[in-house]
Amino acid sequence: MPSIAETALVSEILAAANSVVLGKSRQTRLALCCLLARGHLLIEDLPGVGKTTLAQTLARLLGFQFSRIQFTSDMLPADILGVSIFDRERGDFRFLPGPIFSQLLLADEINRATPKTQSALLEAMEEGQVTSEGETRRLPEPFFVIATQNPSNQAGTFPLPESQLDRFLLRIELGYPDHAAERALLESGGRRDQLPALAPCLAAADFTRLQQAAAAVHVAPALLDYVQALVGATRNDERFMHGLSPRAALSLLAVARAWAFSGGRQMVLPEDVQAVFAAASRHRLRLVSGSHPTDGDMVGLLQRVPLA
Repeated sequence: MPSIAETALVSEILAAANSVVLGKSRQTRLALCCLLARGHLLIEDLPGVGKTTLAQTLARLLGFQFSRIQFTSDMLPADILGVSIFDRERGDFRFLPGPIFSQLLLADEINRATPKTQSALLEAMEEGQVTSEGETRRLPEPFFVIATQNPSNQAGTFPLPESQLDRFLLRIELGYPDHAAERALLESGGRRDQLPALAPCLAAADFTRLQQAAAAVHVAPALLDYVQALVGATRNDERFMHGLSPRAALSLLAVARAWAFSGGRQMVLPEDVQAVFAAASRHRLRLVSGSHPTDGDMVGLLQRVPLA
C-alpha cells in the first residue's frame, strides 16, 4: 500500500506541475504515471499549447538531469549520440557525449527529423544504452524520453514508424486551454518564466523508490482477465489492421498500476485501466483506413468489453 509520505509526495509533484501547466491536470497525471511506470512519453499537438513546458516542468520537479534536442530535417544521428574527436595532446580519439546522455531527454518536434535520425533513439529507449562507432555506452539512470511531435498533416514532418511508436508507453494530447486557464495565462504573461523558480520535490535517485512502489500495486486475477479481454477485443475487431501485442498489454498494466498508485490506492481497479487505456493503446493501433483510432473508437471498445 502506498505510504502516507509517498502519496503526499505524488500529490505535491502534481500540484506543483499544475501550477505551471494550467488546466491540464489529467494530462499532467498521465505524464507522471508514464515516468512512474518506467516508460517514455509522446506528446502530439499543435505548436504553442505547452508540450515543451510540461516536459521541462517534470524534469525540474523530479530533479532530473535535463537536455533538449530541437529536431530538424538536417539533423544527423551523431548530433544525438555524440562523436569522437582526435585529442592532439593525448594522441588518441576522445568521445564527446551527445545530448542523449541525460536522465530526461526532450526530443522536441521529433517528427521533423528524417527516419534515419529518429532511429538513433530506438536502442536508447529500449535498452538504456547507445552504440556509436562500434562501442556501446550505458545511459544515465533513470533515463526517459519525452518527445513532442506536430500533427502529421503539417508541412515538413516525417511520420514515426510503428516500431518507434511502440517504444512510447503513452501518447497524449494537450489541446487548447479552457477559458479560465487561458485567462490566467494572459494575465500572467505565460508560465514558462516560473520554471527557474521551481524547486525539485525529490532527487532523481529517490524517484526509483516511487517507481518500485508503483510496480508493487496489487493486481487481482479478475483484473488480469479484464486486461486480456480488452487486448483480445482489439485483435478480433475488423476495424483494426492488427491488435495490441503482448508488450502493449504489459504496458497497459504497468501504467494502470501507476495510475492507481498516484491515486493513493493499493490495488488496481477496472476504472484505472479505463483511465489510461486510450493513452496506452491508440498509437499502437491502426484502422484499416490507415489512420489511428479516435478517442470515440477507444470509448466504444471499452463499452463493448464487460467488466465481469
